[in-house]
Amino acid sequence: MNELAATNTAQNSLNSTRLSGWGNYPKLDCRVYFQRRIEDLQELLGTASSSLIARGLGRSYGDSAVNSDGVLLQRTRDRFLSFDVNSGCITCEAGVSLEEIIQVALPKGWFLPTTPGTKFVTVGGAIAADVHGKNHHRDGTWGQYVRRFSLMVAEGAILECSPEENAEVFWATVGGMGLTGIILEATLQLTRVPSAYVDVHQRRAGNLGELFDLFLETDEQYKYSVAWIDCLSQGSKLGRSVLLLGNDASVELVQNSGIRQPFVLPGKRSKSIPLQLPGLAMNKLAIKAFNSLYYRRHGDKQLLVDFDSYFYPLDSVHHWNRIYGKRGFVQYQALFPRKWSQEAMTRLLEIISKSGQASFLAVLKSSGAANQGLLSYLFDGHTLALDFPYRGEKTDRLCRQLDEVMLEFNGRVYLAKDALVSAETFSQMYPQLEAFKRIKKRLDPETLFRSHQSDRVGITCTP
Repeated sequence: MNELAATNTAQNSLNSTRLSGWGNYPKLDCRVYFQRRIEDLQELLGTASSSLIARGLGRSYGDSAVNSDGVLLQRTRDRFLSFDVNSGCITCEAGVSLEEIIQVALPKGWFLPTTPGTKFVTVGGAIAADVHGKNHHRDGTWGQYVRRFSLMVAEGAILECSPEENAEVFWATVGGMGLTGIILEATLQLTRVPSAYVDVHQRRAGNLGELFDLFLETDEQYKYSVAWIDCLSQGSKLGRSVLLLGNDASVELVQNSGIRQPFVLPGKRSKSIPLQLPGLAMNKLAIKAFNSLYYRRHGDKQLLVDFDSYFYPLDSVHHWNRIYGKRGFVQYQALFPRKWSQEAMTRLLEIISKSGQASFLAVLKSSGAANQGLLSYLFDGHTLALDFPYRGEKTDRLCRQLDEVMLEFNGRVYLAKDALVSAETFSQMYPQLEAFKRIKKRLDPETLFRSHQSDRVGITCTP
């Protein structure tokens, strides 16, 4: 996508380009548009004979940023507009990436208020998915730190939106997966940090029960928390985990560790997966061996970890999605209310373990209160992110089994990760779906903004 986004023209640049999300499933032939100027965007909307969806860096996992009718590449709009170093408010176009914000803000003592597991996400994409991170139980989601944004709706008009102005549109757009219009620019409130390092306390849990006890014990003590889970363990070891708890490291701690510049991230050599690996590379035996080794090597200890290593461990491996083979993979992120989390997670892990479809990455986090976003994902509970090499009907069947558990315990999946959930299941997971549809209908009566995902889950297409 980067090489496409580097092209800058006001006209249709490509007739058709094969695109997918980060999971490489599904893949669609999409017409691609590059429009930088506001006038060109308005002309495109006014003359469009079919639908389109905005796309940033293509890091949503499934089909939320693909559309065989049209895809608008927003990386052409990537300028910084202002930065108040005293208050930490930054204004930029929607195509600016989180990485670029960090490069500007971190040397001045400011960082993202919350961040997903990759910095290769645009500001527009972060708003559309209402992204979250390892501190949701304390600090909420990305949308809670957006002070305002400009939104171009289907008729070409530009709405200024904030929690005070056009608030209904604001909270439909936050988490709305780009379906209300095109985000042009936004103002964000960053957070002050004492250094570019995290004081990490690593704790090992022998099973899922021990892990939930640790979450209960530590949620109030630590700003950041995330657990790796061995999703193939069984019996008394079901859900054995390594929990990484962290707080922003003080200047004193950093300097006492021999680091002279607390806001400078250490240089690292990036690695890359040069080509698609055979799908069998991610087989059950290989993952089981990795899980056993990882668990044995990560005992209880205290560590000083730089931001890049703690928040973005996979970003240093370019094209890491290629390890799943040509058929790609699907990510499944489950969220359950706190009172049922342990029971529901136990059921999920039992199903996965019995299926033999191992997840290489299995990450569990604690989540806090919901915000006002109509399609925003998180509420008070726990969330488990999994990924599975795509094996056709076998994987479809597994995810349907997981969906049944989700519905039984009032859970939901995350649209930024989803590639498979049905319209019927989705409607039961998101109680404010009809309210979102009403706002979208008012803003976009002809359904100009749609995606392959929005049709699949029934937001823009009647199942």
